[in-house]
Amino acid sequence: MSPPRNPRRRPARGAPPKSPRRPGRPAPPSHRKPAPTQGGAAPARTAPPPPPAPPRARIPPMPAQTQPPQVGRWLWTCRAGFEPHLFEELAWAGMAPRLLGEALVESDSQPGLVPAFARVAYRVVAALPPGTPEAHADAAARAILALPGAGPWVLQSFTPDSPRGNTLAAPAEALEAAVRARLPAERLLEDAARARESGARLVALCVAPDGVTAVGAVSAREALSVAPGGRKRMRREVESPSRAAMKLEEALDGLAFEPGRGDVCVDLGAAPGGWTQRLVARGAKVVAVDPAKLMPELASNSRVKHIQESAFSYAPEEPADWLFCDMAWRPLEVAQLLAKWGRRGWASHLVANIKLPMKDKNPVLLRVRHTLVEEGGWEGLTVRQLYHDRDEVTVTAHRLR
Repeated sequence: MSPPRNPRRRPARGAPPKSPRRPGRPAPPSHRKPAPTQGGAAPARTAPPPPPAPPRARIPPMPAQTQPPQVGRWLWTCRAGFEPHLFEELAWAGMAPRLLGEALVESDSQPGLVPAFARVAYRVVAALPPGTPEAHADAAARAILALPGAGPWVLQSFTPDSPRGNTLAAPAEALEAAVRARLPAERLLEDAARARESGARLVALCVAPDGVTAVGAVSAREALSVAPGGRKRMRREVESPSRAAMKLEEALDGLAFEPGRGDVCVDLGAAPGGWTQRLVARGAKVVAVDPAKLMPELASNSRVKHIQESAFSYAPEEPADWLFCDMAWRPLEVAQLLAKWGRRGWASHLVANIKLPMKDKNPVLLRVRHTLVEEGGWEGLTVRQLYHDRDEVTVTAHRLR
């Protein structure tokens, strides 16, 4: 996508929420801000200097064969090729990480800060020795039945997201079916989307190359994702002009609520219109900011206002409900732009995609976090490399004051 995107408005205080929300998710808070002055000065905000990055972690070589995880430790999944970056995040958190193989890292425990490059993590309850499919199913079922608590289970299977791992999809599905047949049906919850509200435990069967099979578990309410292995595949709409639409859908899927009818969204770097299209489909009004053209269907849509100028020079006439941004631009400059929107109170909610540099990804992300929080005043910041992200991360945040 080209540089910069758009603004939105909020319902009056006390008005019923307009945004659609999923079962069990709270309504969006209503907190309309005064209109900003066009290009006016932001309130003074003295931010502390960015903390120095920790010493770079020494990354060991990737093992020639996939290593089995240790029982009691945490098994993390990530995008293939990003294991060193996840390893470094865990090392900085003092979690004694170990590379297991492509897309798999283990550590001592979950750090307080969610690693940007992690998709999901499970506490390993069993590492199954080589054996027949029947022996694996029996051993996995015994490990699951021994878990504490009487709540429901969501049984899932996954393979590492790598070329070798993907060839094991059929054995993984067969193992899941065999284990499911050995568990009491009344304990099994079929709908993973209800896992958090039901207080369920995610139980994952990891089938990895080189004969590695493990059983992991995590409370759904603590899980980074309820998708198997953290691979949340979004359906691409036929009319979507780009892959970017799936990135937005995945980002919104992880939020407590999302833009809806009447909400005003600003989409910085909107062209050709992948994100704008999905926002309009939800009933939102979109200010699409981009010097380039939008797809014709959007350019003629009454709920889309196209501002053909740079996102870095654009200033909204009034606050937006949501700020969206998916610009192919230098990460620190994009972070400074998003911080300006937060500092000036130009939006209440933020969803943005930050492109990563070729080198020093983790040190740059430390500076991005600092810029958004300390200089922009954004709250509740999350930084995650989602399934549909490539060499990029998705950030979400809000401003309640």
